[in-house]
Amino acid sequence: MPKPVVPEERRRRRRPTRSGTVLSERLIVETALRMLREHGSAGLTARRLGLALDADPSTLYRYFRGMDDLTLAIGDALIGQALDGWRPTGEWRADLRAVGLRIHAAYVAHPQAALLTTNRVTGRANELAADEAVLDVLRTAGFPLADTVRVYHAFIDQTLAFAALDAASLTLPSAALRADEEMWHSTYARLPRTTHPRIAEAAPLLATRMVHSAYPIALEMLLDSAAARLASLSRAAPAEPPA
Repeated sequence: MPKPVVPEERRRRRRPTRSGTVLSERLIVETALRMLREHGSAGLTARRLGLALDADPSTLYRYFRGMDDLTLAIGDALIGQALDGWRPTGEWRADLRAVGLRIHAAYVAHPQAALLTTNRVTGRANELAADEAVLDVLRTAGFPLADTVRVYHAFIDQTLAFAALDAASLTLPSAALRADEEMWHSTYARLPRTTHPRIAEAAPLLATRMVHSAYPIALEMLLDSAAARLASLSRAAPAEPPA
């Protein structure tokens, strides 16, 4: 059985740590993000986190049920960073584009954390706020409920999938990342037209495009599809009777 989490009002330490720090859930998450950035997922343990916070590792369990609960909090914090400052404009396509790009950028800014959290469902406040916002944008735009859920599903999964893919590239050793990018010039660009005609004709464009994330392009394609669906629904809708 997991240990019950101490209620919010009882979590804060009565006394600062030896270094004068007063622990909070936010501070623990921020410290965990820094440790992931510096040491990777293998370097994030309760013992090391306690040392970084100058606190006994057992103190962490006043805030989280375990390291997996902390992982969910980290994922939710990234979504919170993405939503910070965002407000809907009423133009559904621009709003979805902004949310998608913000979420993708927040995860890619913390690639080690992204690899841990993009496939998780946190059920926490920021995730719920993001889901509510996307669903509301679609429903307000006029999408029927079934289409709203379909577009929402594709939008969220596409955003997180590209975030995980791009984060995985960023966690590679720099030499490996350079070698992968150079492959478009050293191998693909040198294939003869006699054996690989399509690759040969596309090689210059591939070398330019494939070193960048395809997420913005894929996002526009998804929005194009959603806009076409909304337009077809509007055409199929019966005309409103005269007032």
